[in-house]
Amino acid sequence: MEMVDLIVKKRQGGTLSAEELQWFVRGVTDDSLPDYQVSAMLMAMFLQGLDESETALLTVAMADSGDRIDLTSVPGIKVDKHSTGGVADTTTLLLVPMVAACGVPVMKMSGRGLGFTGGTLDKLESIPGFRVGLTVEEAVAQCRRIGAVIMGQTGDLCPADRKLYALRDVTGTVDSIPLIAASIMSKKIAAGADAVVLDVKCGNGAFMKTLDEARRLSASMVGIGKAAGRDVAAVISSMDQPLGSHVGNALEVAEAIDVLSGRTAGDLLEVAVTLGAHMLVLARGADSIAHGRQRLMDHLRDGSALEKLRELIAAQGGDPAVCDDTSRLPTARVVRALRTARDGFIGSMDTAGIGHVFVRLGGGRLTKGQPVDPAAGLVLSGRIGDRVRAGDVLVSVHGATEEAVGQGIRALETCIRIVDEKPELPRNVLEIVMADDVS
Repeated sequence: MEMVDLIVKKRQGGTLSAEELQWFVRGVTDDSLPDYQVSAMLMAMFLQGLDESETALLTVAMADSGDRIDLTSVPGIKVDKHSTGGVADTTTLLLVPMVAACGVPVMKMSGRGLGFTGGTLDKLESIPGFRVGLTVEEAVAQCRRIGAVIMGQTGDLCPADRKLYALRDVTGTVDSIPLIAASIMSKKIAAGADAVVLDVKCGNGAFMKTLDEARRLSASMVGIGKAAGRDVAAVISSMDQPLGSHVGNALEVAEAIDVLSGRTAGDLLEVAVTLGAHMLVLARGADSIAHGRQRLMDHLRDGSALEKLRELIAAQGGDPAVCDDTSRLPTARVVRALRTARDGFIGSMDTAGIGHVFVRLGGGRLTKGQPVDPAAGLVLSGRIGDRVRAGDVLVSVHGATEEAVGQGIRALETCIRIVDEKPELPRNVLEIVMADDVS
């Protein structure tokens, strides 16, 4: 088999076989194929597309390129969750303890923030002592013991995906729905869960800007899961405003604790409960979505979900006392307010712009490995549709220096639009895509 022949075949719109895709992925993994040929194939795939069969076969080949985690020693149906990334998207910190409190084991492999989207690992590392770098053996043992793990990618999981993504990033081939779907689902398959719920973000603060794009990505990923023998559902949720009110690593941990403590609710809890209900149904932990929602809310109200978070933090070396006193989390040296200039209503938000302000404050990163300030971030005082008066606080800006905070305030002035008439309120959950919805 010659790589140039496969490139020409795909360039001309041909369909690659399972054998050809497996050979291609092996060559990527062992570096026997040069980057220029791999890049040429990626461009051919980007331009000609991949059909459902090709996408599923590529995904499985990528999942098989390294280790697969064996969760068979953990009792029950194991469920995982993945978000395509957003701003103030703190659902993992709510979902893992809430679902685990219902008796359904969750071993969640998460990532770090890059660009304007936050990373769950960065949030957790703002908890003093919290350790995300578990071995597979440690993670599986913890999942058996308490039913909940949140960890970083470990071992040699999907090495082909790491190499392909690095090349996609520099060759203009990132925004291909089949390649995005294969990248996400190969890691989910390799991570070993029986069922996966996908949170596909849609809107001005998401990679998928339109509902049609989000539908197509959702259908592709659900179809891949179906072909691979996994139960998968996709929840398409809005990212036309930050999901929570807190944007930042320690700030988002504090908000998650406030939600689990029953002190606050809102859109963040609504999306988390929707995702969690689907996780419970797929894991046979609820008879229906309504039953799943009820179970989650019961465990929220009786304190067992917060207790499960406390147990998770302690198991991974963190300070569980943050669940009782969030002031133990890192706090910013400088906090200043952006105030509204006139009466009106919050009409719209530039969610990506808000995320970029968070990055410039030092809370996020633009390059892999860049350190982050755990205390930096923003606290939003309102949502789209809320009435505001001149002088009201719109955003509290948290940073390390007066200069950084001042720059953040000036940048935020163009991110939140005040209008005279109350706008239509955005929906949180736009659509659900289930396995029965895809061929």
